[in-house]
Amino acid sequence: MGMWSIGAGALGAAALALLLANTDVFLPKPQKATLEYLEDIDLKTLEKEPVTFKAKTLWENNGAVIMAVRRPGCFLCREEAADLSSLKPKLDELGIPLYAVVKEHVKTEVKDFQPYFKGEIFLDEKKKFYGPERRKMMFMGFVRLGVWYNFFRARSGGFSGNLEGEGFILGGVFVVGPGKQGILLEHREKEFGDKVNLVSVLEAAKKIIKPQTSASEKK
Repeated sequence: MGMWSIGAGALGAAALALLLANTDVFLPKPQKATLEYLEDIDLKTLEKEPVTFKAKTLWENNGAVIMAVRRPGCFLCREEAADLSSLKPKLDELGIPLYAVVKEHVKTEVKDFQPYFKGEIFLDEKKKFYGPERRKMMFMGFVRLGVWYNFFRARSGGFSGNLEGEGFILGGVFVVGPGKQGILLEHREKEFGDKVNLVSVLEAAKKIIKPQTSASEKK
């Protein structure tokens, strides 16, 4: 009877832990970024002789859609990159560029990621686009039903990947307007494979207001 009680208690505790892991109670809460915070981020090009520049360069004239990639080799990230790239023809019509930032440049991971992503990619060594407070999902992610659903969805879509690089710091997607228009959309991953809503991205992009060109500039 005693052993049965211990076993039942252990099962009950495991069931409760599984239940709590599949709620958002223990998920790290994102701290919203400010335009000033994003503007001051240092990014690098991925050339042999990299050039460092401020992130605001990406959107100061035309606005931008920017993906903060959790890990280029992750098949879930590749799936989201392909989804965002499907918007590129419409973004091109609006004159809005599509970019991505990665937090490390490991082996050929960025090169292997580029077939899935149709925009330029830059390096964010200090991982600022993953802040202001970096959030991690560790092994709890592997007991979340939503994550397993995302795994199945991406695999069914034909996406594959590898385990190279850091993949626990959660990423996101931003739509930023030119000048001081500000952040029009900020999507932060809550779990592995939590993709941004493409309709929301396009709606935010359509709100971008381009700076007026003066008559003297047109000449």
